[in-house]
Parts: sequence; C-alpha cells; structure tokens
Amino acid sequence: MVESALVGWSRAQFALTAAYHWIFVPLTLGLAIIMAVMETIYVVKKDEFWKHTAKFWMKLFAINFAVGIATGIILEFEFGTNWSNYSWFVGDIFGAPLAIEGIFAFFMEATFFAVMFFGWDKVSKKFHLLSTWLVGIGASISALWILVANAWMQHPVGMDFNPDTVRHEMVDFWALVLNPVAVSKFFHAVFSGWMTGAIFAIGISCWYLLKKRETRFALSSIRVAAVVGIIGTFAVMLSGDSSGIHVGKYQPMKLAAAEGLDDGGTRAPFSIVPGIEIPGMLSILATHDINGYVPGINDIIEGYTTPDGDVYLSAEDKMEKGRTALSAFADYTRLKNTDPEAAAEARHILDENVEYFGYGYIDSPEELVPNVPLIYWLFRVMVFFGTFLLILMLFVLWMEWKGRLSNMKWLQWISLLSIPLVYLCGQAGWIVAEAGRQPWTIEGLLPVNAAVSSVSVGAVQTTFFIFVAIFTLFLAIELRILIKAIKQGPKIEE
Repeated sequence: MVESALVGWSRAQFALTAAYHWIFVPLTLGLAIIMAVMETIYVVKKDEFWKHTAKFWMKLFAINFAVGIATGIILEFEFGTNWSNYSWFVGDIFGAPLAIEGIFAFFMEATFFAVMFFGWDKVSKKFHLLSTWLVGIGASISALWILVANAWMQHPVGMDFNPDTVRHEMVDFWALVLNPVAVSKFFHAVFSGWMTGAIFAIGISCWYLLKKRETRFALSSIRVAAVVGIIGTFAVMLSGDSSGIHVGKYQPMKLAAAEGLDDGGTRAPFSIVPGIEIPGMLSILATHDINGYVPGINDIIEGYTTPDGDVYLSAEDKMEKGRTALSAFADYTRLKNTDPEAAAEARHILDENVEYFGYGYIDSPEELVPNVPLIYWLFRVMVFFGTFLLILMLFVLWMEWKGRLSNMKWLQWISLLSIPLVYLCGQAGWIVAEAGRQPWTIEGLLPVNAAVSSVSVGAVQTTFFIFVAIFTLFLAIELRILIKAIKQGPKIEE
C-alpha cells in the first residue's frame, strides 16, 4: 500500500511540474515565430510600425520565456529525486539528449536572446533579425532534444542491456535521434506551439479592438498570427496522422484506450462519442488501410493473431517471459564470478527474454490497461477544440481581410475567450500521450513501480504541495506582468 502511494504521489508531482511547464513552452515556440515574421516585415518594408509591433510581442515572449525556464529545470531535477531507479537504469541513453539540449540549444537561445532583447539600434538590422530568428530556432532545438528523450520512452530504440552494469546503454545515437516517434512528436509539439502563439496573439489583439485601441496594430497582428496559426494547425494535423500510425504500431494499448476499443478487428470504427461511430475510420487512422487490423484492449491482454498471420503474445505470456528474464539476470549476477559456464547459460536465457524484462514487475494483466475513460475523453477534447480553433482562425482571417472584423464584437469576444481553450487542447494531448502508456515509464521496458526512488511518501507529498504553491505563484506573477504589459500597449502612434 505504501509503495502504491509512493508511485501515485511521485507521478502526481511529475505531472504537476510537466503541466505547469507546458503552459509556458508552447507560447514561447509560437510567439518566437510570430515576432520573427513581424521583424522580417520591418526589415523588408523599413516601416517603423512593424518594429514597434515586433518589440511588443517580443516583450511578452521574454516574460513567458523567463518563467518557463524555472519549471523546466525543476522537471529535469525530478528524474534524479523521484525517479532515481529510472535514471540509473537508462541514464546513459536518456541523459544524452538532455545534455545536448542544455549545452547547445539553451546556450544558443540565451546568447541570441540578449542580442534580440537588448540589441535594438546597437547592432545592424539584419544581424538583429538573424538573432531573433535564431532565438526561435534555438527554442525549437530545445524542444527537439526534449522530445527525442520523451519519444525514446514511448518507443525505446538504439540500446542494449548490460547485465554487468544493470543499465541499458546506447549503441546507436542516430537511431535515438531519428526514432520515427521522435520525428512526429517534434513537429506535432512545435507546430502546436505555433497554434498556441497564434490564438494568444489573436485574442490579445481582439482585446485592443474591444477597447478601440491601437487598431492598426491589432489588425496587423491578427493577420500575421492567423496565418502562422493556420499553417501550424494544418501541420499539427499532418504530424498527428503520422503519430497515429506510430501509436498503432508501437503502443497499441494507448490507441485502444483512446478509442475505448474493447475488441478489435479489421474495418475498426472510430467513435466520435459513445454511440456515434464512423465505420472503418480507426483502421484508416491507425494503418492507412480501411481493412487494416486494429487490436482492442481484450485482444492485447489475451493475445491475438493478425489476418497476416503475425502472432502477438498474451499479457500472461509476456509476464512469464519477464519473470524468466529477471530470474536469469539474478542467476547471472550470482554466478558470473564463480561458475562462468552456468553464468553464460543464464546470460543466454536473459538475452532471449530481455525484450520482456519489464513485464516481470507486473503483478496482473489489469495493470497494463491505462485509465480508459480519461484517455478516451481527453483525446476528443483535443480533437474537438483543435478543430474549433482552426475554424476560428480561418474565419477571423477572412473577416479581417474583408475589413469587417473591427465591428464584430461577438467574434472579438470569442477570440479573446478562446485563449484558455488552446491551453486545454495542448494539456489534453500531453495527458493522452503520457497517461496512455501507463503503467510504463519506458514502454514495455520499465514500469513506474520499478522506476520510482526509495524515498518516503511524506517527502514527496510535502514537496508536491510546495511545488503547487511555487508554480501557482510563478503563474500569478507572470499573468500580472503580462496583463500590465498588455494594458500599457505597444505605444504606437496611430
């Protein structure tokens, strides 16, 4: 009971930190591209209006960027404090992209951020523009290496288990970087940031329209932001399609949970909501073939054979192989210095079953099923609000182009009030991605109950509530500073 409480509180603390961190990251990614486009227009047109417009959004970017750094640092530290077994077991692999992110991408962001924010009129226009673009590129590179690490947890590749060090060790760095899950995750996350930045900029600009202030600034910002957001949202849809293929191939339980699919088959339907289905759509999404086979939750637990004759083991069979691997590992460790021949046999058995090593820590097949209602509904929240926001941006851009947006107060209010929706959409997507692979810290390799640190439940509970207070304070401070900056406005002569 204590162990399950420790796992629960450790997961809750990490989820809290990640959720707060993801409030700041997408806005950073989105505003970076928006302000860079605006400054490009300034350099090309030599119109001071665009300089002041870019500087205003740059100020909001800087406020958000500063607060986001703090939550990101805490998030990385939690791998050592709360998940030390995980860090030991795969630190050689997981630590590499995090180190690259910290040394290269963060250094690049910090260096050119100083030039971007403080270098106006101190360096040439073109060099300043280059610095602004490099800040945005640096932010995306930071996201790349974080997502490479996360994608490896979803689909571990490029490593071998070394029983002598009790660690998984990297054998192919490029397999890690070019992991297909990492590629689709990178584009999905970065372009969702474009969407977040666009909705934020459109909403704030509509506030100015409602207040009948800085009309040219607001309409110009809406035009740029809407174009960026629309491009980003279509890119999110394309990368989401690719991600669906990868989830169906590498994480079928997550896909089954997101669909609430108990029993699979060919021509699997997609459920819009319970009782309303599109025949064959899930097969298309998961395999790009209407006749593609999609396993359900019961199939994965009980084992199944595809129409092509591919056989997939039942959960019980995987658990048995996992226990065999754990037993062989124990034998190898015990015998390697006293009976080399017996140790070699144990190593052979371990190598044959190491793929199922993590299943040896699973007590019952039911543990392999994530929270289906949570995953099912949050997936639909993500899709529904993502679709709504795309339609909103298209309509807002059309009305701005027609010259009617300034007089459409109802549309201005909808745009302003939609800012929280883009955050809800992003958070829902991450919960589906992370909670959907439970009970695994690393898919099929290491469950959370074997990854957690040996610390007291009370210590984790205490730090959880401390973090709640600190992160909420950070968020309140950021909102206060943002609101103050927005009320001051860009100070552009109309």
